[in-house]
Amino acid sequence: MRLSCRVIIVSFAVGMAALATPSLALCQESGPAPEAVALQQLPDAPAAQMDVRAMASESGQQAPTTPQGSSSSQAGAPQTDTEKSAHEKAEEQLKQQEKQRVMGVMATFNTTRDPNALPLSSDQKFKLFFRSETDPWPFMLSAVVAGIGQADNSYPEWGQGVQGYAKRFGGAYTDAFIGNFFGNAVLTSLWHEDPRYFQKGKGSTISRILWAASSTVWCKRDKGTWGPNYANVVGNLIGSAIARSYYPASERTVGNTISDGLTVSAEGIVGSEVIEFWPDLVRHHKKKQAEKLAREQAQRDAQDAARQAAKPATPAEPTKPQN
Repeated sequence: MRLSCRVIIVSFAVGMAALATPSLALCQESGPAPEAVALQQLPDAPAAQMDVRAMASESGQQAPTTPQGSSSSQAGAPQTDTEKSAHEKAEEQLKQQEKQRVMGVMATFNTTRDPNALPLSSDQKFKLFFRSETDPWPFMLSAVVAGIGQADNSYPEWGQGVQGYAKRFGGAYTDAFIGNFFGNAVLTSLWHEDPRYFQKGKGSTISRILWAASSTVWCKRDKGTWGPNYANVVGNLIGSAIARSYYPASERTVGNTISDGLTVSAEGIVGSEVIEFWPDLVRHHKKKQAEKLAREQAQRDAQDAARQAAKPATPAEPTKPQN
């Protein structure tokens, strides 16, 4: 099943690489860390209040009281508003990401084109994971992988027919769900890593290929720095280990567990390459279409001009003499 999935992805990537063209140059830098919130200075009111109370005690009158916590609430308000604003901006960016697709089908919600995209909260990372895994795309991909596995009779213990196909489909989808659950939600929240792929979009072809390839082992962190992508690699290994419980007994070995986990991590490289160069392919296609339309329009204009030139000139009507 996993081998069939690799065949599909690699075949797709070969087509993408054949059409990819060099373009642009970028030095993508780490996004700045969130801005620190300025603290309000407390007013010099306590001394004045003590004087008033002292005077009141001497005169026997009750001193006015100031509501407790008012100054602290005022000081904390700007920070709360700033955090809320950053959270809302991150939500807006996520909503834009949920519109991204390759070929109008393949969901790329875990991709951002903004190098300075705001970090995601743990809640947002889990929402992004569930949104990605409940999209029709992973179900479609699992259905195709299960169909190929059925034809190849992968894992013969699962048999054929509806039952065999259901097991293969369930295995393919569960593999992706568990691996992404740990790699894109749980571990990224614990280790403060960003689960998204930051699309380079500029630079030489080689630099962009290397950038996409490194994403499976190198990622951006919530504080804006870059470091090893522990969550992705460890999450794939955890997913592979859990998968041993529902795969045939012949597959439940330590070697298969490690091999599958590392293979899934390597497959992520292919997916990143496709995502990185897909916009170039779209622009290339639109450019060719525009050039084709321009040539066709020029041919039509030339034909119209030739027909107009071929028409005989009509004689002018004689003018009537005026009385």
